[in-house]
Amino acid sequence: MKNYIKYFGITLLVIAIDQAVKMLVHFQMDFGTPGQIPVFGDWFKLHYTTNPGMAFGMELGTEYGKMLLTSFRLVAMFGIGYYLYYIIEKKNHPIYIICIAMILGGAIGNLIDSVFYGVWLNNAPYNAPTPWFHGQVVDMFYFDIWEGYVPSWIPLWGGSYTALWPIFNVADAAIFVGVAIILIFQSRFFPEKSVDENQEAKDNSTLLSEE
Repeated sequence: MKNYIKYFGITLLVIAIDQAVKMLVHFQMDFGTPGQIPVFGDWFKLHYTTNPGMAFGMELGTEYGKMLLTSFRLVAMFGIGYYLYYIIEKKNHPIYIICIAMILGGAIGNLIDSVFYGVWLNNAPYNAPTPWFHGQVVDMFYFDIWEGYVPSWIPLWGGSYTALWPIFNVADAAIFVGVAIILIFQSRFFPEKSVDENQEAKDNSTLLSEE
């Protein structure tokens, strides 16, 4: 029980910090460029904006697309929650469990925006069929890395004006950090799989040498 409280507590902590920061931004900052606050020169700022749908502002092209997306996120949340319970029960690597707890917290943090902010903060798009499940996610961390014309010889983006300026929130950061740590240290988190793969490679090498 102690482990469940500890790891699910991390999830709750991520949610609490994420929602607290979003509320501060919403009630204490002006929307958009007028309310922008420089933190480190021109490249890192606090900037109140909203994201209406998927990553990079993409949306499903139907009237109820956002509701479908939010419903999918709700199902995914329960799936991640059950998986977190499962790996705690199986006593997986503690850092791996923390990463999944962070990812779950980030997923729930943004899900709260989508489900409730259309009503709580009245930020649903004007054409939304209902404010419920159509709330926009609040973002605030703005990295103004670079913008300008891309040389024509570069594939896909060449010859166009492009801006590289990610804007995200605490929930996004928790998901990104959790996924990044898992990718970097996956061999430590899944040592048995690595051993099995190495053994299989050795067996194959032996067979080839015998032939």
